[in-house]
Amino acid sequence: MTVKYAITGAILAASMAAAPAAAQDMVRIGTEGAYPPYNYTDSDGNLVGFEIALGNAMCEEMGVECEWVAQDWDGIIPALLNERYDMIMAGMSITDERRERIAFSQPYVADPAYFVAAEDSDYMSAETVEDIKAALEGASVGVQTATIHQNFIEQHLGDSVDMRLYDTQENMELDLTSGRIDAALADGAAWRAFFEREDGGGYGYFGPALTGQEYPVFGEGVGVGLRQEEEALQTMVDEALTVLKEDGTIAELSREYFSGEDITVY
Repeated sequence: MTVKYAITGAILAASMAAAPAAAQDMVRIGTEGAYPPYNYTDSDGNLVGFEIALGNAMCEEMGVECEWVAQDWDGIIPALLNERYDMIMAGMSITDERRERIAFSQPYVADPAYFVAAEDSDYMSAETVEDIKAALEGASVGVQTATIHQNFIEQHLGDSVDMRLYDTQENMELDLTSGRIDAALADGAAWRAFFEREDGGGYGYFGPALTGQEYPVFGEGVGVGLRQEEEALQTMVDEALTVLKEDGTIAELSREYFSGEDITVY
């Protein structure tokens, strides 16, 4: 979808209030563009990835044009609330904490989180969260800021580790491979993209797969974030996602971008 329309937040809100959902011409989607394979920027500067492909398919199903907007992760919810764009597709997990500020569509995928470190480290023997806490005592552990992973470490590891915050997954990986941090926590899909790169060799998971079923901090899967008042747009998005689930589109994109490992397609 290449056609761009300049529609202000006020015009969009007015059109949604005054007209049926099908009459909306364009939606702007905020994404980080730095979290492969969910969303990232290719060598030509184009936004690509699972959520870009899914968002474009979703917009086609809704009969609207998509305009993608790149936004740093730590400002992604404030920018939505300030009407820089109309929804978020950025590997964002549906959590009660975020629901206090924004609404969510139904989930489209879920992906466990994992701790990662060098395969020759002593951490590899950790099998439970209790083991991880003991093994990492005093160690430096990286997470991306303002994420469920930061919340998990704060809730379950507390002051036993030296938590280091990063603006992007890539910068965290750079510090991991350079030895500036001992371990890191992120979604499995992001780690699999890292393992496929040359600098990701020699690193692996330790401890259990961490999911929202056992640890509610991880939420209920990944969904589209929307402003709470945008009920008509949320209905459009949910209806489109239902179609894309039932016709196999989401499953097909999942196989293409995630290699099928541990990913739950709703």
